[in-house]
Parts: sequence; structure tokens; C-alpha cells
Amino acid sequence: MKINPIGDRVLVKMQEGETKTAGGIFIPDTAQEKTQIGEVIAVGDDEAVTVKIGQKIIYDKYAGTSIKVDGDEQLILNMDDILAVVE
Repeated sequence: MKINPIGDRVLVKMQEGETKTAGGIFIPDTAQEKTQIGEVIAVGDDEAVTVKIGQKIIYDKYAGTSIKVDGDEQLILNMDDILAVVE
């Protein structure tokens, strides 16, 4: 399935959370914090979209709408929810 965001929305593949602490303790899925870094995989057609496909971004913790596409968890965000580009 292919998802194309509209307007000023961006489709992001969320980065996997850490599964192990620095001390070597494994963190179960239920206790992991939701990651705030992701990779842009599709962008809307609005002029306000300033990120490009392939860029890594940091987004607001509780932003967006989470969806599953072909078994991968992805997020649809508004441009206002994107805080920074990771270089």
C-alpha cells in the first residue's frame, strides 16, 4: 500500500526505540518510550512543507496519527509538529 499525504502533512517512518539500557538491561516493548526521531518517506504538496524525503527529523512527542503500512508503524504529521532536522 502506498500512502501520499496531502497539504502540509508528512509521512514518517518512526525509528526503533532502544531495547537495551547502557548497563545492559533489556527494556520490554511495553515499557519503552515512544521515539521522537523518524525518517521522512513522503511529503504533501503544500508550499509550507520544508522537509525532503530521506531526511531524519525530530517531532513532538504526542504528535501525529499513527498508522500501520505493510506491518511497519508510520506516522502522519503536520509540519507544525516537526521540531528539527537531524544532520
